[in-house]
Amino acid sequence: MGYVFLTLAFLALVVVFATVKVVPQQTAYVVERLGKFFAVLQPGVNFIIPFFDRVAYKHSLKETALDIPEQICITRDNVQVRVDGVIFIQIIDPMKASYGISDYKFAVSQLSQTTMRSEMGKIELDKTFEERTTINQAVVHSIDEAAIGWGVKVLRYEIKNITPPQTVLNAMEKQMQAEREKRAVILESEGQKQSAINIAEGQKQKVVLESEGIRLRQINEASGQAEAIKSIADATAESIRKIAVAIQEDGGMNAVQLRVAEQVVSQFGNLARTNNTLILPANFGDLSSIISTAMTVVKQQEKTV
Repeated sequence: MGYVFLTLAFLALVVVFATVKVVPQQTAYVVERLGKFFAVLQPGVNFIIPFFDRVAYKHSLKETALDIPEQICITRDNVQVRVDGVIFIQIIDPMKASYGISDYKFAVSQLSQTTMRSEMGKIELDKTFEERTTINQAVVHSIDEAAIGWGVKVLRYEIKNITPPQTVLNAMEKQMQAEREKRAVILESEGQKQSAINIAEGQKQKVVLESEGIRLRQINEASGQAEAIKSIADATAESIRKIAVAIQEDGGMNAVQLRVAEQVVSQFGNLARTNNTLILPANFGDLSSIISTAMTVVKQQEKTV
């Protein structure tokens, strides 16, 4: 009896364990009943019928990263490059992932490679690095359309490496070096140009300032000369007025006669010292008549005034 009880207890435990299925979070169990799809067990405690139901597939509903192996792609300008990447997928329909395709991971990987080759063939080598985002989006869009029937959602795709041949890398390096040298020459010439412009502008400003200074100096000199001439004229006029006043006084005409006589004698004396030939008036011997003639002129000027 004891052995029979133990056997029955063991069978009961086996039936209980076969009946109760505990599904972890973010996991889906696909149950078949008598070989036909029956249900998808949700996370938590679930009950099935032993010997009739069985868990055929177990799927993780977490986001999964698949490594895309390196492959050779030919660009639009016929250059071979090695490209690898990583794709992120998530199961959204466990039933389709179980029965829609035999191996959805392999299918996604192969479709990623073929789509990548197709997209790389549309662009030139120089644009492959700057068009990475566009290529990634194109791969995601292309695979996502096909993966809908597999119960898989393609979240994103990222290119990891783009490796051209060594000869192409050497040529690209030389091109980059030439471009840097070109930019350096351009920058140097721009600097020289700006320097020449600054020097010319400085010379221009210098000439303008110098001419302005000369103009101001000439104005000041002319103003000074005008003031000097005016001062001399005022002094001369004042002296003439004083002489005229002095002539009107007693003895003024006698003083004028004496002054005229002194000037005549002085000028003829100077003339004799500076010239070998002298032209003398006919009445030069009569000095008094010469002085009388000069005085007559003075008196006539006085009457005119």
